[in-house]
Amino acid sequence: METFLTHLGLSRSFISRTKFNGGALFVNSHQRNSDYPIHPGDVIRLVAPPERSADNIIPSDLPIHVLYEDQDLLIVNKPPFVASIPSPQHPRDTMANRVKGYLHEIGNESDAVHVVSRLDRDTSGVMLFAKHSLAHSLLDHQIQSKAMIKEYFAVVTGALAPGSGLIDLPIDRAPDSLYARMVKVGGKASLTAYTVDTTTAQASIVSVRLLTGRTHQIRVHFDALGHPLVGDDLYGTTSPLIDRQALHAHVLRLRQPLTGQNIMVTAPLPPDLCSLRAMVWRAAEK
Repeated sequence: METFLTHLGLSRSFISRTKFNGGALFVNSHQRNSDYPIHPGDVIRLVAPPERSADNIIPSDLPIHVLYEDQDLLIVNKPPFVASIPSPQHPRDTMANRVKGYLHEIGNESDAVHVVSRLDRDTSGVMLFAKHSLAHSLLDHQIQSKAMIKEYFAVVTGALAPGSGLIDLPIDRAPDSLYARMVKVGGKASLTAYTVDTTTAQASIVSVRLLTGRTHQIRVHFDALGHPLVGDDLYGTTSPLIDRQALHAHVLRLRQPLTGQNIMVTAPLPPDLCSLRAMVWRAAEK
């Protein structure tokens, strides 16, 4: 039965948690272990384990901008300068804290927070949460199978050649840093596709699609091309035009994990990126 369930998209770790943390598996109304052999026509029922809320995530009453919501998913528009998850530097005001407060406010069955896709603190845009562990496991499978598509809006320094490109450069940790990354032989395979929208001598607007999901992938890859993101003080330099890296998770395409419905969510650009885009457009018209 386990092979069948993993074929459906459930992870082996989720199946294990189901077995040992209060869930159950049934075949034709009889409770069975995950190694039970199944046959065509069998009816399988999975009872997910109870949700467990993380005590270290303190609910916040700060608002969230909901882009899409159903019984299984919550997709929000993360503002810049807000961390995705708590850390010693940001223990309370993170998107996880805000989502937990929101789930409590709407009376959701569980306020357990399942972060499916994170964003850097200074990156804005679409951020995906699952409302329960079953949806989380199925969404993780979509990520691993490349069925989930993430597109970003970015402004990079300098003039990129018009057209499209593919950056195929391995990424690893930078020496003596737990945070920064770099292109490095022997690192993890990393693929970034991009299309140039507008280009000037000073900056270029690009649409970016992640084909892998490495930490800081877009920022590292464009820095390796000699075109770091405008305002990226870790991989490039600060900018008087914007006080963060010019990066926004713009579009998310996925399948609803339980119904199979195709979903596309778009997060509008925040004011700082709207202003920067307008400046690049004006410069391109001259």
